Amino acid sequence: MANVTVSGLKLGDKIVQDVHTPLGSLLFHKGKVILQRDLEILQAFLITQVAVERPEDKLKAQEIEEGSDSVTASVTTPASLSFYEQYEKMVSLIKRAFKSAIVNDIPVLELRSQLELLIDQISQYNVLTFSPRQMKEREYMYHNAVLVALTSYMLAKWKGIPQKELMQVALAGLLHDIGNAKVDPDILFKPIALTSEETEEVRRHTTYGYNLLKNLASINDGVKRTALQHHEKIDASGYPLGVKSEQIHPYAKIVAVADIFHAMTLDRAFKKAASPYSVLELLAEESFGKLDADCVRTFIHRVTQFHNGMIVRLNDGRMGEIVFSDHQHPTRPWVSVKGQIINLVHERNLYIQEIIS
Repeated sequence: MANVTVSGLKLGDKIVQDVHTPLGSLLFHKGKVILQRDLEILQAFLITQVAVERPEDKLKAQEIEEGSDSVTASVTTPASLSFYEQYEKMVSLIKRAFKSAIVNDIPVLELRSQLELLIDQISQYNVLTFSPRQMKEREYMYHNAVLVALTSYMLAKWKGIPQKELMQVALAGLLHDIGNAKVDPDILFKPIALTSEETEEVRRHTTYGYNLLKNLASINDGVKRTALQHHEKIDASGYPLGVKSEQIHPYAKIVAVADIFHAMTLDRAFKKAASPYSVLELLAEESFGKLDADCVRTFIHRVTQFHNGMIVRLNDGRMGEIVFSDHQHPTRPWVSVKGQIINLVHERNLYIQEIIS
């Protein structure tokens, strides 16, 4: 271990003591491996030095203690990666399920088993900050399916949905867009505006999905109706049937909120990811007549809780940390930037562009 100045850090150095901001908030956990972006963050918060262990130091220690053969020994995956491993397995499985759905074969029991393993690790999932480690351009809808499943599960739990139904809500999120398996991929991934006929075809994914699921005994009616109704609106302006609030299944109301959030905060081939905080503001606006107001209110309240100390980047490029969250304006907290407090409620031209940690 060595204390190294920030200017002397190398990419790949491993932090061996927690690093805190000048206000005392945790900036980096012990064990963090330094990347280029991390150097910028350390400099932005005026950190002068950190305690690190370098890869070559570790190798030398292993050679001394165990002999040179120890260098080639297998490395145990850290427990913190278990959620990511289960997540990636879930993405692979839902990808296969979309392909098999083309011939009307959906492995629901296999999907449920993997989803249960993933949800066992849900304490490691943060709606605002989680990001897939890798996502190819054409894999958006598989990642969206898994993330909507996780977020729908959490939102259902926050709303007090009975425990016995939570897995069914998660399955509703996982399978809400399964009808896209029946839509021409050239339309789904078209990088320019769709024609009116193509738009109508994409909208049919709701009825395609319902028809794929309607005869499956292993899922309940809520899961099936969610595939049909997740684009319906409270004021009956949605599709495919234009039904009003009382006719929309509670699962579909939950999934609709999760789906919009992740659709806007994931990178897509034709659209870059939006700031999660700006999407929360959009959801608040949509709650007036479009989305279920209680679902939106609960979602925004819960995902913005306990975020004091979070490190964020503002839309003007400056980095700072959240020091106060206003319950009346949960998407616009106070941010400390190099000792200056910026109240985003008053500075309307600024917003949180990115959550760093």
